[in-house]
Amino acid sequence: MFDAFTKLVAQADARGEFLSPGQIDALGAMVAESNKRMDTVNRITSNASKIVTNAARELFDQQPALIAPGGNAYTHRRMAACLRDMEIVLRYITYAIFTGDASVLEDRCLNGLRETYLALGVPGAAVAEGIRKMKDAAISIASDRNGITQGDCTALMSEVGTYFDRAAAAVS
Repeated sequence: MFDAFTKLVAQADARGEFLSPGQIDALGAMVAESNKRMDTVNRITSNASKIVTNAARELFDQQPALIAPGGNAYTHRRMAACLRDMEIVLRYITYAIFTGDASVLEDRCLNGLRETYLALGVPGAAVAEGIRKMKDAAISIASDRNGITQGDCTALMSEVGTYFDRAAAAVS
């Protein structure tokens, strides 16, 4: 797992090159925006339980067959597994947000997840919808302008959305 700095330096080193002025400027911009990134991660992390619970509640309201007898989230054990998986995906998304790099999300969470769900008979479309619901909630919470570093967060919120989109695409 590399953060944006390590990844850039490792690539330059493999090519036997120095970092270009453009690459240094990009890293400088990332440092300048780091407080916004940390605020975003802190907001999502401190509201993780609410994000997961509300997303699951909305999903089950839309797709009640999932919690009906014979559904994939029927019984407390299966429901708990569903909530646990949603929480794990959210946690790895916060790691990606913090580092500004999706490799940890891809390598440690999403790699092979679709195949695992297929083998277990878990409906990938329902999981993807749950992730999209978490995305909406997380971006809403992270975009709240009260009590955080001021400035334009449009690019960061767009980046946050891409991590959720990657996760949803990986399971559907």
